[in-house]
Amino acid sequence: MEKFDVVVIGGGPGGYPAAIRAAQLGARVALVEKELVGGTCLNWGCIPTKTLLACSELYWHAKHGSDKGVSAKDISFDYAAMAARKDSVVEKLRTGVGQLLKGNGVTVLEGLGSFENRNRIKIVKGTETTQVEANGTIIATGSISAVPGFIPKHERVLESRGFLGLTRLPASLLVLGGGVIGCEFACMAAQLGVKVTIVEMLEDILFMLDTDVRREVRRRMEQEFGIRILTGKPLEKIKADASKVSGSFGDEALSADMLLVSVGRRPVSQELNLAAAGLAANEKGFIPVDAYCRTAAATICAIGDVTAGSTQLAHAATAQGVTAAENLLRPKRVAAETLVPACIFTSPEIGSVGMTEQAAKQKNVPVVVGKFPFAALGKAMTMGDTAGFVKWLADEKTGRLLGAHAVGPHATELISQAAVAIRAELTVDELGRTIHCHPTLSESWMEAAHAVHGECIHAAPKRKAK
Repeated sequence: MEKFDVVVIGGGPGGYPAAIRAAQLGARVALVEKELVGGTCLNWGCIPTKTLLACSELYWHAKHGSDKGVSAKDISFDYAAMAARKDSVVEKLRTGVGQLLKGNGVTVLEGLGSFENRNRIKIVKGTETTQVEANGTIIATGSISAVPGFIPKHERVLESRGFLGLTRLPASLLVLGGGVIGCEFACMAAQLGVKVTIVEMLEDILFMLDTDVRREVRRRMEQEFGIRILTGKPLEKIKADASKVSGSFGDEALSADMLLVSVGRRPVSQELNLAAAGLAANEKGFIPVDAYCRTAAATICAIGDVTAGSTQLAHAATAQGVTAAENLLRPKRVAAETLVPACIFTSPEIGSVGMTEQAAKQKNVPVVVGKFPFAALGKAMTMGDTAGFVKWLADEKTGRLLGAHAVGPHATELISQAAVAIRAELTVDELGRTIHCHPTLSESWMEAAHAVHGECIHAAPKRKAK
């Protein structure tokens, strides 16, 4: 039986960086993966979705470029070719991950990993079973799409992974769930001419965001892309047959060629045999961990989507993976980062980090807010993309930056600057005095910082009370 210093179960965006970091620290490392290295994010999530979104946005802008003096006739798209390009990008990145693992001396073991005891891992691949011993283990098994039992099983009913396998789009699409996944897929499909209806049981889509951010995204999705958004009631009486998928929203009957189920994700923990290692998942299947990514078993860490309190973001899992590897192999432990920026690739894009106005009100944290619209920004105007804004939240007394939110062009790129500023504990005045290049979209952060105190140069002054 082979022995390793560290065994990582799961080769996704948390698992493979954990394995590489452990190897960098001199450990003998094995990575157990039941499907493909890169996990959901690379193979069936972030990367393929964003590849298709890049294609749909290119088509949309080509079709609607007349206001910029660019007119093209007979614009068309080939979705099968888009899907093939998506697969090519994924394969190239997956090959790169494999090479990185090999280059760092990580042993990749294919199969389903589970515990036989705290230090022994069983790996099952088909009819073959092997065991390895580990001084330390990192659980990084991730999550899969949640599909409620009342959803009919039919070829016209798909979750995100199944939808990404299509080579032909439906003419109409029902999306069950107005969260991140549902809204991203809805934007992509609508940009390519699919008639899209989103049904969300909550009072609004993307409910974790501030009201003003949600309002801006919803406005564009409805008015520009023609997406119908129905909120506040569940989709009921769902049926699927050879010709359509149907359901009811209150008293209204709905039907479409296909149903995309995007109501969240559930952790992959059932197959781990946690009890053999002296562990147990909570009632929802998540594994509890402390601030150092440690489970109740001293030699076992857990990271990413499978952990309780997870943000279910790939970059958070990566950071946790590196932290877990270091904590297993170094005497001085380091807490996992808690400031995690989030990005949503709807159109317009969304970036968010730190505290929201909703959270500030709930926690009774006094904050001041500064907003700057892209409509007043030179670079956004040159691009012809002026919808949205950026927003700072700062502590009312000290001016320390507590949260940042962006909705508009390249918001997913802009948010990292805000994350650095918040983590560095900058104040709104310090950020406002930091010179930003002109003309750029990042100037909006400087302008929004000035706006906190009503000192914004490129925004109309507040009217003085008479």
